[in-house]
Amino acid sequence: MLLEGVNLMVVGMTTVFSFLALLVMVLEVSARIFQGGSDGEAKPASVAMTPSGASSVRGSEEIAVVLAAVEAHRRR
Repeated sequence: MLLEGVNLMVVGMTTVFSFLALLVMVLEVSARIFQGGSDGEAKPASVAMTPSGASSVRGSEEIAVVLAAVEAHRRR
């Protein structure tokens, strides 16, 4: 009975290892396919054009709101 358990363990671990190795190979191949003919450098993503002042003001407002909420929670 102990040998059957060891056999089952070996078969299970081999199956999992094989599946993970296959998964890594498929991901490597798909990365090379989707990367295309580039020379390894990542291309910069396009950034939506927004006024720089508007985004910094909104970020400051969000930070102020979060800080006020934390302070109110601490005072309870």
